[in-house]
Amino acid sequence: MKQGETDMIMVVGGAHQGKRRFAKQLYPDIPWINGETCGEEEIFLCRGIYHFHEYIAERMREGADLSGFSERLYAKNPDIIIVTDEIGYGIVPMDLFQREYREKTGRICTELAERSEEVYRIICGIGMRIK
Repeated sequence: MKQGETDMIMVVGGAHQGKRRFAKQLYPDIPWINGETCGEEEIFLCRGIYHFHEYIAERMREGADLSGFSERLYAKNPDIIIVTDEIGYGIVPMDLFQREYREKTGRICTELAERSEEVYRIICGIGMRIK
C-alpha cells in the first residue's frame, strides 16, 4: 500500500497483545505517532497512530466535541493505520468518565471499522484479519 491510497486499516485487541508490533511488521516503513502524546492536528496528518484509544480519552478530558470525529478523520486522513485497545470488555466501571470514555471510544472505533478496508484483531501476538 502506498501513501495516498484510501485504505484505512484498524488493528485492535486487548492491552499488551502485540498490536503495535504486528502493525509495524506489516508496515515497517511508515512513521508512527503515539495517541497518548500527539496533538489534535497530528492525527489528521499522520500515517499511523498507536494508542488511539488514549487519543480519544485525552480529547474527552480536554472537553473536546467528538461528535462527527470519525467522519472528519476519514475525510482528512483516509489512509491512516489505527492501532487501538478494545476497552469495552469486562466489568462496567463505576466512574462516570470511564463509562463515557468506553462508550465514545467504542462508537468511534465501530464507525472507523466500517470505513476501514482491513481490520485485524490481535490475540497473544497473533493477528487475524476479520475484515
